Formats: sequence, structure tokens, C-alpha cells
Amino acid sequence: MSRSAELTPTVENYLKHLFHQQQQSPDGWLPTGRLAACVGVTPGTATTMVKTLAEAGLVDYEPRGGVRLTSAGERHALGVIRRHRLIELFLVRELDLDWSEVHDEAERLEHALSDKVLERIDRLLGYPQFDPHGDPIPRAGGHVPTTEYQSLAECALHRAFVVARVTAQDAVFLQMIQRLHLVPGTRVVVEARDTAAQTVTVRPRSRPALNLGLPAAAKILVTAPG
Repeated sequence: MSRSAELTPTVENYLKHLFHQQQQSPDGWLPTGRLAACVGVTPGTATTMVKTLAEAGLVDYEPRGGVRLTSAGERHALGVIRRHRLIELFLVRELDLDWSEVHDEAERLEHALSDKVLERIDRLLGYPQFDPHGDPIPRAGGHVPTTEYQSLAECALHRAFVVARVTAQDAVFLQMIQRLHLVPGTRVVVEARDTAAQTVTVRPRSRPALNLGLPAAAKILVTAPG
């Protein structure tokens, strides 16, 4: 596959979505129908692209088994994710955009930014490890910082934790999290969990306790205080 073909936005989007979905698959294989839904195309269109990617050595493909990234495909996917997350942090920190709106902006810019400009942004930001939502930023060599997380839906009660990552990217959810003072870096304690009512009672540091639905709580990941 030529360099220009590798860097087309369409190819990058397929590799990026495949990487994200593989993280939720026990064996790394993803049905092409599921990939099609993530990318927003018909199954037939996805299958055609997957065959092209397989010919280029970026994915392994089995008609009945699904698709998974090869090491080369994963390297390309991590490069796209690195650009996306560094752009998000740059937009928040340097351009003062709200964290709830930078995902869509980064989706557009991630395909246009050169490696040279990206490395300058990385240096300007001080070689950060995490983006504004707490997602790890892959290093230039492909290494991804790893952290052990729990969610507010499952962590121990009456213990101090720090919000480390918010997994949802939609603006409405992020704006709600900001209003509730549950952004990354906030110390919290889960005071109660009611599985019947599907709620948790969370107390952000120095603020009143609040009730949060379990589905929302599952999207807020925490770690033990450092």
C-alpha cells in the first residue's frame, strides 16, 4: 500500500475504530458488521474496505471470523489516536476551547496535521500523558501509558478516589459532568450505591453529595489517590 493510501482519512478512520473496538473484544476479532456500524457504512462497504486493508497488510481478515489489526495496522491506528488526543489537549489548553467541543474539532484536524507540527505541539504541551478527558496519549513510538481504573459504578464505598478518565465523548454528557464537578483530577467518595434504583451517591471533594445514574457512573473512571 502506498503512503498516500495509508494516510487517507477513510483508511485512518477504519483503523482507529477497529483499534477502539478491539479493546472490548476478548480475542481481538471484530465482526465486520459491527465495524460497519461504528464507521457508519453498510456491511458490504465495510467488507470491501477490510479486504483492501488485508491486502495491504494492515488487518487480518477471515470471512466468518471477522477482522483484527496486524501490528502494522495497530501502529497506524495509534498514530491517528495520538494526533487526535494531542489536538484535543492543545485546543483546550492553548486555545481555551471547552472540553465538550474539542472531540469533533479533533476529528477533522487529525487527518491534516503533519508529524512535524504534531511533535511541536507535543513539546509545547510538555509531552503530556493524557488528554482533557483522561484518555492516554500514545507516545511517538507507539507506547500507550497504562493505568488500572475502576468506575464510580463499581468502586468501593467510603474510600477516596480521583476521577481519572471520562469515557463518553458526547458534548451533553461532558457538560453535565462539568456541572457536577466530576472532571478528571477531582477527588470523590462514593457514599452509597442503590442497584434497585440504579443510582450512586457521590460526594466530590468540598461539595455536597449528588445522585448519579449507574449508566453515567460507569463512564467515569477513577484511581486511588497518588
